[in-house]
Amino acid sequence: MLDRRVLDEILNKALNNGGDFADVFVENRMSTMVSCEENRIERIKTGTDAGAGVRVVSGDTTAYAYTNKVTEDELLKVADIASRAAKGAGRDTVINLKTVKSTLDLDVAVFPETVAIDDKVRAVETVNRAAREVDERIKQVMVGYGDVTQDVIIANSLGRLVEDRRVRTRLAVNAVAADGNQIQTGFESLGSNQGFEIITDDACTNLAKEAARRAITSLTAKPMPAGKMPVVMAGVAGGTMVHEACGHGLEADLVQKGLSVYSGKKGQKVAATGITVVDDGTIPRKYGTLRFDDEGFSTEKTVLIENGVLTGFMYDYLTASKDKVKPTGNGRRESFEHKPIPRMRNTYIAPGSDDPDKIVRSVKNGLLVKKMGGGQVNTVNGDFVFDVAEGYMIQDGQVTNAVRGATLTGNGPEVLKMIDMIGSDMGFTIGTCGKDGQGAPVSDAQPTIRIPEIIVGGTEHG
Repeated sequence: MLDRRVLDEILNKALNNGGDFADVFVENRMSTMVSCEENRIERIKTGTDAGAGVRVVSGDTTAYAYTNKVTEDELLKVADIASRAAKGAGRDTVINLKTVKSTLDLDVAVFPETVAIDDKVRAVETVNRAAREVDERIKQVMVGYGDVTQDVIIANSLGRLVEDRRVRTRLAVNAVAADGNQIQTGFESLGSNQGFEIITDDACTNLAKEAARRAITSLTAKPMPAGKMPVVMAGVAGGTMVHEACGHGLEADLVQKGLSVYSGKKGQKVAATGITVVDDGTIPRKYGTLRFDDEGFSTEKTVLIENGVLTGFMYDYLTASKDKVKPTGNGRRESFEHKPIPRMRNTYIAPGSDDPDKIVRSVKNGLLVKKMGGGQVNTVNGDFVFDVAEGYMIQDGQVTNAVRGATLTGNGPEVLKMIDMIGSDMGFTIGTCGKDGQGAPVSDAQPTIRIPEIIVGGTEHG
């Protein structure tokens, strides 16, 4: 797209009026979306989006300008605009760009752009059909397929030059079951930083059956009794809890602004002994994995909480500079139209040594959570409310009837301190995380854990 000489000129132009740091982000994105509803293909969208942005950092001021015309003349104009908007003390700049290579092996077997649209439609139709065949009470099925191949060039005034191709493929289904006046839903998704090779017939069928099963199970579920009780969160529930109730509070920009419950607590014990929280951008085949972040820094395994003690945060270049530490490769942006900010990648609670089945058997009367729903979190104090998409009562150590209408209410840091059993398993879920108007693909995970007591909301009072 742009050669090294042009990138060097753009960076020099960006720092022409002073500044501490500048970067260029060039993107060419090919994408496909296919959706199915009402038993028919509703939408097929394919396209290419290209553009570039230039950022200049001068002290606490950040100027960002972008264009969808990726030419030398246009980008020099954009660099000049950003330079004037972030004036600092003038200085001579000499930038020696050197290409940075990654040793992270993220092979893609089948690039999505090489697959005929008919094959993508066929996969969506397979999911739709398989979900409807589970039970006659499945009345509606919504299926969404999406893939992205993103070619990026990133250069910054530290001399880093990165060229990378990123691929992501995703498939999701929402099944709606109805029986009389009762209507329930079941959602399931799969996704990876791989290509179309993940969309097999078996994967499509299993995804559909799981979503339909969850919806049917909820139809016959009993109303959840409300009250304080022990809760076991199964590994298959994924890491929604750690992502929402803990992860955002460990992003360095929120910490530095005092908008995190973890501000000023580095080195302190913030979770139970045995709890280790990690954000890792290097795990093969995970939805949030990247060779480089959107500032050109290599991703890494970042330990945030180790054995209960807060050890670090997720940094982009700007926040790392303020704390005088190295960036952790967490600078991410939705597209060339956005400046990078600290974001999670693959965030998880590390497995422990307890047998997951033994954790369930240890509970006399409580709730087993097998799938989390949506929720709300206050990052300033850590308070949260989450819906439970699939839950079961535990009675005398045995899993009994399914329940519906359950919610979990508590405080993220307090829950982390309370956890007293940590399973040896771990289950991942995927999603698109929103922050500051930007979406970013992420995954999160946790082992089976036991929370001795938490407020469970429901439709019946126990």
